[in-house]
Amino acid sequence: MSKKNGKWQAFMERNRKSGGYLLRKKAFDIAYKICRAILIFGLCFLIVQPLLNKISLSFMEEKDLYDSTIVSIPRNFSTASYKLTAQLMKYWKALGTTAYISLLVSVLQVASATLVGYGFARYKFPLKNFWFFMVILVIIVPPQTIMAPLYLNFTFFNPFGIVKLVTGGKTLNLINTIIPYLLLCICCIGLKSGLYIYLIRQFFRNVPKDIEEAAYVDGCGKFKTFYRIMLPDAKPIITSCFLFAFVWQWTDKFYSQMFLRKYTLLSTQLNGLSGALDSFVKNAGIAEKASQAYSGQIVATGTLLTVIPLLVIYVFAQKGFVESLSQSGIKM
Repeated sequence: MSKKNGKWQAFMERNRKSGGYLLRKKAFDIAYKICRAILIFGLCFLIVQPLLNKISLSFMEEKDLYDSTIVSIPRNFSTASYKLTAQLMKYWKALGTTAYISLLVSVLQVASATLVGYGFARYKFPLKNFWFFMVILVIIVPPQTIMAPLYLNFTFFNPFGIVKLVTGGKTLNLINTIIPYLLLCICCIGLKSGLYIYLIRQFFRNVPKDIEEAAYVDGCGKFKTFYRIMLPDAKPIITSCFLFAFVWQWTDKFYSQMFLRKYTLLSTQLNGLSGALDSFVKNAGIAEKASQAYSGQIVATGTLLTVIPLLVIYVFAQKGFVESLSQSGIKM
């Protein structure tokens, strides 16, 4: 106690000499830490609490759903909702298809965004600022605004009249194929492509040009300098963009419902889960349609089944993901 009193007296003496500044600063620091803790707790609660509710709901038996005395913890533990939800969603087929398409689309999207971002960062070409403004528009403009043109374009696919010339006046219908997805990714107008181009451009702009000039002096051409020198250096930002692209594609419903309606994907299966449950209940002769509480439980379970693979991936990729974000250091 004497040591603490001595430290406190010494602090008060320094505070008196500083005109009360040290005490005000210490009080401000304590208030800041308290406010920060409350804010972090509030944000965590907003994110975690709905997830915990879904987990609790998914393990309840149906009779628990109508028991007003049960708030969070199930009284009758059951995994029946998982079995039924997996059956209605065709889960394993949807999981494999979603993983395949998400991986393919993410690789193409990040590859094209890397080339374009590097071009914007290092080269001069006509209307460069105009084209970069178009990239910003891809970020800002909602994809719903170009839904009709995209749909018509791929329903009657005929770039520059070449298809009609080859087929004798007929166009190609690319809807319900993966080709529109791949073309959008390669042409850098896919889901969030503008954001990836911007992030990668900003990263390359902050890489010293001396590195490339040294490579040129050693006899490396532009292409060799790019893939031997610049690409390894850009691994953090490319990793970040790839993970973001994979997650966004995994949960995408907009492009999936427009182009891939015949594919069994987790996002589209989850979107139609309530209707599938109603059909199951009616065909089983249980009722005309599922109750609202039971439908909510099945949808909550479907949401968890959709998110669980992403959580597993994050657990294994957490270290690399955090390192990539910390090393990317985007500067304006």
